[in-house]
Amino acid sequence: MSNCDLTVMLQAIDDVNNYDLSFCKFVAANDSGETGGHQSGVLINKEPARKLFNQGRNFIKGDNLKIGIKIKWQNDFETDSVFTYYGKGTRNECRITQFGKGFPFFRPENTGDLFVLIQKDPENYHAYCLSTEDEINGFLDAFGMSPTDTGSLIEKDKFNYEAGIDSEIMKFIDSLNVEFPPAVRMAEIAREIYSRFDNRKKSPKIPDDEIIRWINMEYRVFKNLEYKSYSEKVTRGFRDVDEFVEMANRVLNRRKSRAGKSLEYHLAAIFDINSLHYTAQCITEGNKKPDFIFPGTAEYHDLAFLVGDLTFLGAKTTCKDRWRQVINEADRIEIKHLFTLQQGISEKQIDEMTQSNVTLVVPKKYHKAYPKSRQDKLWTLEKFLGYVKEKQNN
Repeated sequence: MSNCDLTVMLQAIDDVNNYDLSFCKFVAANDSGETGGHQSGVLINKEPARKLFNQGRNFIKGDNLKIGIKIKWQNDFETDSVFTYYGKGTRNECRITQFGKGFPFFRPENTGDLFVLIQKDPENYHAYCLSTEDEINGFLDAFGMSPTDTGSLIEKDKFNYEAGIDSEIMKFIDSLNVEFPPAVRMAEIAREIYSRFDNRKKSPKIPDDEIIRWINMEYRVFKNLEYKSYSEKVTRGFRDVDEFVEMANRVLNRRKSRAGKSLEYHLAAIFDINSLHYTAQCITEGNKKPDFIFPGTAEYHDLAFLVGDLTFLGAKTTCKDRWRQVINEADRIEIKHLFTLQQGISEKQIDEMTQSNVTLVVPKKYHKAYPKSRQDKLWTLEKFLGYVKEKQNN
């Protein structure tokens, strides 16, 4: 990460911490102009928009609402922009519009960037667009967020979850004899707690939805655990800056290491439920360790085993930059699949992936964040499972 990238990310984190209301979302294709609708501005979900721009009041269907706002971008330049609620006709949405000529963000190449908006006061806002995965993950890690938490207000140390779920989480935390359990146990307990409160127990489980719910629950558990572990220390204060920095680094490093493994553990649970044969962190050529090889290590290294019956899956929470890492992780398998929680990347990046024989596997609800012209290139998790099952059942 360059010093410039680091500076912008840290300024964004600092602004979120200094003000009460802030919001983030991945820039979708219909925000960046890849759908041809750039003139309509950046979409903001109605609930966070109601608090950010309308002082908590509801929007009235049938009326349009326009509010003039000033936005300072990247702590650098300002735009006289407009927040608009479109309530007339068939539209029922909120957008920020009017950025001026030569505006450097929300272009097609910005699809998949992380947009951060902070309310300084009801007429003045700060905004940042974080482009690299280091910036994006650094920002999300700072607030203990997953990509699945975006599209909403950023909650800072708020633990007012439903009483029943919160009670179960605290029972688990109180039972621990270590400060933080291993990441695999965190993933397991999140699924267990989720299962107890799942009101769809008799409904067919859609893996694309299930994995998002599991990840969200794990973040809830982790935030509560952090709160219990660190709140007293934070309240008491620090002897000096060095002590503060040491603790901050410990918190961030734990968040990064847990988040990096969390997605893999939940995917493995999905594969176990579907009775798939696989090896996680299989060693292929040299010391390369792809996230998943189907049906497993032995078959991969058995040159008599048909190459067409082998499947590769990488797992990355975001993939704007690091998707290329999977290309050379398993030489025998030409077509690579990559599961991600990334909400939107540009047409150009998808084309580069296609040319490199990389197919994105994305939860179905996030497909709409990708350019319409390339959505047919995406697979759902359910489709991937069917693809592997067909191979293993032949």
